[in-house]
Amino acid sequence: MISALGGAPLFLILPTEQYVPVHQFLVSRFDPFMPISLCTGLVADAILAFSAPGQAARILAGMAAGLLIVAVAVSVTKNVPVNRWVARLDPSALPEDFDRVDPRVRWRNWNLVRTALAVAALLANVCVVAAML
Repeated sequence: MISALGGAPLFLILPTEQYVPVHQFLVSRFDPFMPISLCTGLVADAILAFSAPGQAARILAGMAAGLLIVAVAVSVTKNVPVNRWVARLDPSALPEDFDRVDPRVRWRNWNLVRTALAVAALLANVCVVAAML
């Protein structure tokens, strides 16, 4: 959520020469945390999909796991390549065509997709808990 509510909007308003170092700083802190969080939730949901009491809870947990699989796929195929590209940039020597290849809007859009998927998985997990009561 922090990326959707704070990071992405910040990236969009920063001048290019400030955007690259800020992106490098923030992403280096979120990258270790986000994959662990997503994968932990995915494993927990997969376990619940097979072991939760009640068919409704198992179906909802399977839905949550599916949503997190798609969120991981978006991360790996869309956001991570941008993060790696920006990480390799020298903020003082940006490519001459940076205005043309600037990834901020694309990164923000895919981040919003990933965030929506994770929030939907969270809501499904709330329903899992309710179904198990």
